[in-house]
Amino acid sequence: MPVCEFTPSRCHVNLAALRRNFARLGEAERLMPVIKADAYGHGLLPVARALADAGAQRFAVGLVDEGRALRDAGFSQRIVPLLGQLTPDDWQRARALDLTPLVACPEDVARAAALASADRPWHVALKFDSGMGRLGFVPEDVPALLEALRAAPGLRPALAISHFAVADTPEEQDYTLRQLRDFTAMTDAVRAVFPDMERSLGNSAGTLAWPQARFEVCRPGYAVYGGNPLAGTAWANRGETLEWVMSLSAPVIRTHALKKGQSLSYGRIFTAPRDMQVAVLGCGYANAVPRVLSNALPLRLHGRRVPQVGRICMGMLMADISALHDVQPGDRAWLLGGPAGPDAPVTPDDWAAPLDTIAYEILCLVGMTNPRVYDEEQA
Repeated sequence: MPVCEFTPSRCHVNLAALRRNFARLGEAERLMPVIKADAYGHGLLPVARALADAGAQRFAVGLVDEGRALRDAGFSQRIVPLLGQLTPDDWQRARALDLTPLVACPEDVARAAALASADRPWHVALKFDSGMGRLGFVPEDVPALLEALRAAPGLRPALAISHFAVADTPEEQDYTLRQLRDFTAMTDAVRAVFPDMERSLGNSAGTLAWPQARFEVCRPGYAVYGGNPLAGTAWANRGETLEWVMSLSAPVIRTHALKKGQSLSYGRIFTAPRDMQVAVLGCGYANAVPRVLSNALPLRLHGRRVPQVGRICMGMLMADISALHDVQPGDRAWLLGGPAGPDAPVTPDDWAAPLDTIAYEILCLVGMTNPRVYDEEQA
């Protein structure tokens, strides 16, 4: 049965840029790229294949079912579900698929131990809360944790994980150092009994800005997709070589004249201040283009930035192309990224700043609501 297309817009994913970002973040054997949430909207399996080709030996996913998808596709890397196992079925599937389950509380230790034995051991990832306040063992839990692990000969702690809260904020260095000290102390106590256990604390910001937090394994996510978690800070230059992997394009459906004084689109929030030429594009808020950015969204046509005008609609938006020449139906406009041109590409940060949000959200929404195409290099 043919696929039903719901939009002419396209989310472009540049796999060559993805691999270059991965290489910039350190030695492949010491990285565990985060590909949860459908690889931040970039597509779980294509991203995993590209990273495996680049040497990735581990993957962090969100859910056990993402681990299942990877195993079904033939991936043999160590796979850690960062949200843990949420149901009894999750535990059974994690065991059957040889995932490395997240163990974050005494009950998790018991569940994992019940599925392991000395003659069929199971490698697990221990989650420590060093200051994020979400999941994991805190310092006072460590003695009981060690006792439980000693009583479970089938469990093999392979990895210790924690997560920075403000590693991307230079003004919060004291808190990050405290997290680093607490994580080191907790994992030192466990490694005294299980010396082969690796440690992972560095997220994208930690990988770029905190070399003392790299330990055996770094766990970058956002940076793999080109986002600089240090943008806008005094440390911005530490991530400035990263390349955005995702672009968003839409075709010109029609061009037409708009006379001075004539209004445009719903709510009449834009009235032409002069005679203008307008392009109608096949993309809108159904494609994750924020309606609240109406009259404030930049985009590029023919390599030039042009302003979006009028209320953004469900499947259409309009742009002022008065400064351009020879724009034709079928031409492709770039709302994010795109080929090099005279003007700078629009970035997810350009969307996020006026929305008072982060580019992570933009990537996930754009990637999950537009058909994706995969480019080695964008022409």
